[in-house]
Amino acid sequence: MAVYGYARVSTAKQANEGENLEVQRRQIEGYAHMHGMTLVEIAIEEGVSGSIPVTDRPAGGPLFGKLVAGDIVVAAKLDRLFRSALDALRVVEELKKRGIKLHLLDLGGDIAGNGLSKLFLTIAAAFAEAERDRIRERVAQVKADQRERGRYLGGNRPFGFSVDADGGALVEVPAEQAAIEKMRLLRSQGVSLRSIAQTVTGDGFRLSHAAVKKVLGRL
Repeated sequence: MAVYGYARVSTAKQANEGENLEVQRRQIEGYAHMHGMTLVEIAIEEGVSGSIPVTDRPAGGPLFGKLVAGDIVVAAKLDRLFRSALDALRVVEELKKRGIKLHLLDLGGDIAGNGLSKLFLTIAAAFAEAERDRIRERVAQVKADQRERGRYLGGNRPFGFSVDADGGALVEVPAEQAAIEKMRLLRSQGVSLRSIAQTVTGDGFRLSHAAVKKVLGRL
């Protein structure tokens, strides 16, 4: 029998109290010591999103791949391992079939012991999934607010604008805005996207017909 720990933080939660790697490590080590377990290692996921299945994560994949019957995995919290209720139940059932035990400290230890534990796991996993949904909703609301206020949200700079170095606001670039007006006019006259792209490229703006379509689609 081998005992492994597993700890994870996502980029968004690294600074949150009670969720950093050192806290999880101490909790896992304390639990193992209290139950007379000798830890082989603690697999660490740093800056890895919980939306990725544990078996696809850089540390989680190799760990779960080498587990054999009789092994034990210890994690501090349910949501450090699983991305959803369905994901949790799927992985737990797979581990049970392989003869591997899973101990989650926030659920009181061994979660595969009986039917009551499975019911508790189902409810807890559902709550964890609901919490992640609320976080995604809050992030989406913030981004929508930033978009309405003309804030740059990352990725490629939209044609027609530059990004203010101080506040991150989008600032119109007059020459590119003029090119956009020209594209709109040509399109209203029935000119093809490919021909419009050739025209603006001739004016000094290297845009593909797909890029022209994207620019016009924003209007």
